[in-house]
Amino acid sequence: VQLVESGGGLAQPGGSLRLSCAASRFTLYSYDMRWYRQTPGKERELVAAINSAGDSIDYPDSVKGRFIMSRDNAKNTVYLQMNSLKPEDTAVYYCNARPVAAGRYYWGQGTQVTVSS
Repeated sequence: VQLVESGGGLAQPGGSLRLSCAASRFTLYSYDMRWYRQTPGKERELVAAINSAGDSIDYPDSVKGRFIMSRDNAKNTVYLQMNSLKPEDTAVYYCNARPVAAGRYYWGQGTQVTVSS
């Protein structure tokens, strides 16, 4: 069972990046999915959450209007489109799978996003 994030890298302020999180050896359709981010010395911060059906998505005020989370259950993948990036968006981004029914959570290994000119 594995979640693998990709798409991180270096972006300029005001730029965009698209993160992907692909699941292997399990299917995501019965999982609510979340994206978190973390910087050294700080707690992990939730940046987006989507339900299993993909029809309910929530964002904190810090990214609302700039980040868009989506999912493609047929491809077993979730995405985070990040626009109008700011230096304070610099962090390691993690995806998280939470079963709709009781069960364990899964985490990806993280992907670094750096926003700098």
